[in-house]
Amino acid sequence: MPAWERRLRGTLRAETAGSVLVSVSGAAGTGKSHLAQSLAALPEATRCEVLLWECGEGAPLPRAEGDGPLLLLVEDLHRASASELGELRRLLVRPRPALAAVLLYRPEELPLAGMPLGTPPVRYPRDLIVLEHQVKPWTAEQVRGAADAALGDRCTPEAVARLHERSGGVAQVVVDLLAVLRDRDVRRRCRAADVDAAGVPVRLTELTLSRAASLTPAQRPVVWAAAVLDEPVAREELLAVAWGAAACGRSRDGALEHGPVPAGKPAQNPALDDALIAALEAGLITEHPGHQYGLFVPLAAQAVRRMLPGPVRQKLHAGAADVLVRRRPVPWATLVRHRREAGRTQAWLRAVEQAAALATATGDHQAAIQLLEQTLASPGVPQHARAALAPRLADIAVNGLRSDQTVEVLSQIVEDESLPALLRGEIRLDLGLLLCNQVGMGGTGWTELERAATELRTERPALSARAMSALAMPYWPGSSIDAHRAWLKDAQAAADDSGDEVVRTAVQVNRCGLAMSCGEPTAWDLLKSLPIDHPDPAIRLHAARGMCNAADSAIWLGHLERAEDLLRDGLELSARSGAPYTKHTALGATLLLEWFTGRWAGLAERCEEFVATTAEMPVISADARVVRGLLALAQGAWSAALSWLTGPDAPSAEHAAAPHAAAVSGALVRLALARQDVSAAAEQARSAWARTAVKGVWVWAAELAPWAVEAMARAGESTAARTMIEELATGLTGADSPSATAALSWSRAVLAEVVGLPGDAVPLYREAAEVFGHATRPYARSLVTEAAARCALQAAGAGGPMVDRQGTDPAESARAADELALCVSEFTGLGAVWDAARARAELRRHQPSKEGRPPGRPAYGTQLSPREREVAELAAAGLTNREIAVTLHLSPRTVEQHVARAMRKLGTPSRQDLAAHWG
Repeated sequence: MPAWERRLRGTLRAETAGSVLVSVSGAAGTGKSHLAQSLAALPEATRCEVLLWECGEGAPLPRAEGDGPLLLLVEDLHRASASELGELRRLLVRPRPALAAVLLYRPEELPLAGMPLGTPPVRYPRDLIVLEHQVKPWTAEQVRGAADAALGDRCTPEAVARLHERSGGVAQVVVDLLAVLRDRDVRRRCRAADVDAAGVPVRLTELTLSRAASLTPAQRPVVWAAAVLDEPVAREELLAVAWGAAACGRSRDGALEHGPVPAGKPAQNPALDDALIAALEAGLITEHPGHQYGLFVPLAAQAVRRMLPGPVRQKLHAGAADVLVRRRPVPWATLVRHRREAGRTQAWLRAVEQAAALATATGDHQAAIQLLEQTLASPGVPQHARAALAPRLADIAVNGLRSDQTVEVLSQIVEDESLPALLRGEIRLDLGLLLCNQVGMGGTGWTELERAATELRTERPALSARAMSALAMPYWPGSSIDAHRAWLKDAQAAADDSGDEVVRTAVQVNRCGLAMSCGEPTAWDLLKSLPIDHPDPAIRLHAARGMCNAADSAIWLGHLERAEDLLRDGLELSARSGAPYTKHTALGATLLLEWFTGRWAGLAERCEEFVATTAEMPVISADARVVRGLLALAQGAWSAALSWLTGPDAPSAEHAAAPHAAAVSGALVRLALARQDVSAAAEQARSAWARTAVKGVWVWAAELAPWAVEAMARAGESTAARTMIEELATGLTGADSPSATAALSWSRAVLAEVVGLPGDAVPLYREAAEVFGHATRPYARSLVTEAAARCALQAAGAGGPMVDRQGTDPAESARAADELALCVSEFTGLGAVWDAARARAELRRHQPSKEGRPPGRPAYGTQLSPREREVAELAAAGLTNREIAVTLHLSPRTVEQHVARAMRKLGTPSRQDLAAHWG
């Protein structure tokens, strides 16, 4: 609590007989009225008399009715008339006891700067404490809070940063912009571009133009210059730009007035200095740290520029370009805007080239991409310039992050028959890579890459090798592993023909990637040969890509410790190589690794944040979406799981990378089985298995196979289930994949269990559990351990004789019960609410509590019973009564009663409100 507020509240509590005066200054819109309302709502204020007086309205100063503590709030003191100031001055010369007076005003609109009560100075009595407080613009964190309150979690961090930047933190401007953004499409997130599109709030426009109208025509060019420069600049630069437009002014009615150009140099011209001082006094221009000057709210520049005639605006931009080009280093990105608006086409395009090269050199690929795509999308760009800039955009975009506009621009260029065929082939290569790697349109990208490989093979073997090498990567659906291997063979031949070491490295990296994807034991030796320390940054970039791709493959294979090391080294090398796309793929793979290794604490939030920052890049965000959906499934939030796995923003099965498609299909089959929709589970299993068979990379079936086999067996198609197992076993011959090896044992166990041989299933489940344990996959290990225990208890008849040919010992039931109890603990520790509830119910079914208790229902009073809590958690997650009943082996009616009692005890009006107790 600030000292002034502490003193004010003490006065209102009548702790002293003295009074206090607080002068509160703040620029227009910074929240002074909100502060006044907050003071009036203080606990101390609610117990005493509060008077509000707005100056400038002609109303007399209100009189207090009693003689106790009084809070007097005086708003808009800057508008006070002479008589109003007189009343207030008389009150403060002889203040009543326990008076807390707060004067709120805009310092920039005072008749006399620094003298809110006018002259001469007020002769305050000795016992009146006089303090001051300045209401400052909101911080970025305060803007974030306002955005959350208005838009919930729809506002991206980039949008919040833009809000803070363009509003200058002025509270009223932030609130007005949020009001516009709140009325936009509520289904999509608010981004920085949406903030820009919101325009200038009416309040800010009117305040800006009214203050500008108070200046003389000769003074206004300084404000125009500040608006065109649109950033704080040194006095000399501001006056130099204003100098060029000083011959033009505007009268108060808006008509143009022309006057003589001021004599002398801009920085030494008294008239321009006087204009700057006048703009400062009018509150239009603000002094920033470092003796720099800019408009009082950055967004106000747009309102001023909008009112300028085209010729004046063009002249100002030309002046800004001439001034800024003298800076060292030259701000090329800023010069792009000024030269374009000045109509200097050739100079503009030179600035674009320089700015893009600088951004790329500093690792800011996105800035370079945005600049180039905006330039190429602009009308009037000469053909020779398009031919020079398009390959740069294509090349940078492949290593940067996705942009729909980039795809659109490049797609138009490759169809431009007026451009040389080789140039179009070169751009087509990068377009294909962009479509496959970032946009998630593997089919379309594959076609473009095939065309590029053919167009470039004779005259540009190096580029043709790159296209073929990309076609060798097996992630995308539709082509078999044999086709990918054929492309790799062609790529190696083309790379050898090219003699280009960078291209040979790219092919080498993809050869390693293909081997890692398939689980070939030789892949690890190939990985060691990657040139991670090569002096050529282009070669190191390919090596970084190879390491990150290998880490991703190692995760799917189940070599999780090795994947951890590869991700660490790959991320470090990607950062050094300036490869944001590679870096983001590795960050997504990190989320996948955390899922497999059971590091679930905060994982859902990390996934959601990653999806938010990569929402326009479905390939990059796929890992996070899959993991978030799998988490929701384990937590019993099945509707949320479907949304994450199959929602409109998720990659479709036709476009998703093959391992993602298999994992998603496995989750969907499992969900259908949990809902006892066996026919839907079997249909999903058939289609997913068919895609897996076409691709032929069987290690990627690890997350699908057990659920697909279960679905087919439960649908009565045991022969098809056995065929799946045989295909998987054959496909894994010679492969080094702990996850797929465990999945094969799991699949065999599932089939044995479903066909009525639980005793045969037990050792197979435990075999899978042992592999998952060595691979550090705790969730998968707990799932198969739970299944092993379930089958062991079933086979032993809960302590009775075995029901099939597999022998057992008397301790088997006790071991199985202990295993189930351990699974309950592990599921609970992970946060797998649904799995924990299911395992707990299974344990109760086979091993009722041995603890004696009095007959009748235990009395829990207002507390939830263990069963009520269990049911309430699943209901909060979104499961229906029927789904809860199946999970817990209860009747739907019993579940309904438990839910009703839980809601009554917790005081929640609906099932949805239960989520407040279990998020």
